Amino acid sequence: MTTINIRDFIGGARFGRFHAGMLFWACFIITFDMYDLVVYGSVLPVLMKEWSLGPVAAGAIGSYGIFGMMVGAILFGILADRLGRKRVLTASVILFSLASALCGFAPGPLEFSVLRFLGGLGIGGILPCLIAMLTDYAPKGRANTLVAVVMCFFSVGGILAAFVSMLLLPDFGWHVVYFVAVLPLLFLPFMLKYFLDSPAVLLEQGRFSELRSALSKVNPAAALPADVEFSGLQEKEAGSPVGALFKNHRALGTLMIWIAFFMCLLMINGVSTWLPKLMIEAGYALDSSLTFMIVLNVGAIVGTLVLGKLADKWGVKKVLIPMFVISAISLTLLGFGNNMAILLLLVFITGACTMGAQNISYSFVSQYYPSFMRSTAIGLASGVGRLGAIVGPTFGGVLLTLALPVQMNFLFFAIPGLFAALAFTFVPLAAKSAARKGRDESQAEAANADTVTAAG
Repeated sequence: MTTINIRDFIGGARFGRFHAGMLFWACFIITFDMYDLVVYGSVLPVLMKEWSLGPVAAGAIGSYGIFGMMVGAILFGILADRLGRKRVLTASVILFSLASALCGFAPGPLEFSVLRFLGGLGIGGILPCLIAMLTDYAPKGRANTLVAVVMCFFSVGGILAAFVSMLLLPDFGWHVVYFVAVLPLLFLPFMLKYFLDSPAVLLEQGRFSELRSALSKVNPAAALPADVEFSGLQEKEAGSPVGALFKNHRALGTLMIWIAFFMCLLMINGVSTWLPKLMIEAGYALDSSLTFMIVLNVGAIVGTLVLGKLADKWGVKKVLIPMFVISAISLTLLGFGNNMAILLLLVFITGACTMGAQNISYSFVSQYYPSFMRSTAIGLASGVGRLGAIVGPTFGGVLLTLALPVQMNFLFFAIPGLFAALAFTFVPLAAKSAARKGRDESQAEAANADTVTAAG
């Protein structure tokens, strides 16, 4: 009887047609994920006029979507490890696409706010499932690169929202801009063949035919005998996946990851919100300030792709820590620059080392934890990070009310980057090796204890 190590089987696959399809649809979903969030800013002036909204009410409606993302990331991340990622990812796509499209039919701010929250729930549930799925089925040495490519499409979604608004808003009104969000729902039947549950879940639940099908898709060149046994995956631990985050030497790593995500998203959202205003305060015109925002996002795309490659080569942690330190330095130097070329370079580096590093952080989390709890880990880290995203703009507003020198404002935004670097420094990679050591010892004591026969 043949025994196949699932991890080695998947890792030994070449990047093929199925991987390309999975990556394509993941990028497609993430594009519309971000489209839904960004398009609100495009239609906001029209809604404020049509519904007589004040700035406070308009800001509150915008925050409902972010709050929904936080709840959705935690809730659906946990459910994905219990019910299967395919089901939860499918439900999340349906929820966010349908709720976003229905926003175009909302008769008033109350209904619109409820739909924004529901859409945020779906958006929050997508990222933990997608990243965990890509990590589970990525060829060896390609996981960070695949995640990096997908995360770049958040910026693509923002660009798409701007272009669609420019083309449709003047002639067709704000309603049509939201109808575009139905596209993921229409393409869902084509996506489903690329949605796969975790190998660990399929093995645990005895869904051997689905496991064989999934493995054949990702590595069609390898043979799967009829009487094959599967091994190589860590067995599910007793208790809930949430509790498992703090077991087997993971507690310190989990807390440090949460701190890092909170600090990084606080920094990113604060800078993204207030960079144009800060540069105006520094004496630059509005057009120049908006140019800084474009350069910041271009830097984020380039940084994500480059850091993904470096992380596959050197390891994610070795890349993240210096990048967060560099982001803090570049942000601090922004307050002292007066040469436009140097400032643009610093903004580019800031985008690459803040947004780029944060995007790669998701890949780190997905590989730090075993497959059976991967979606839960990503969802909770993302949810805690969203708290920082909510705090960031407020933090910047408080700084501006203090009327501090421009240099001090940038310095205060840089400090969370140092905290993120420090937090990742204390994430013990020994938690992974300890878990692996325990598995090896168990296998030595009972050779077939962790294998499951697929026959019959």
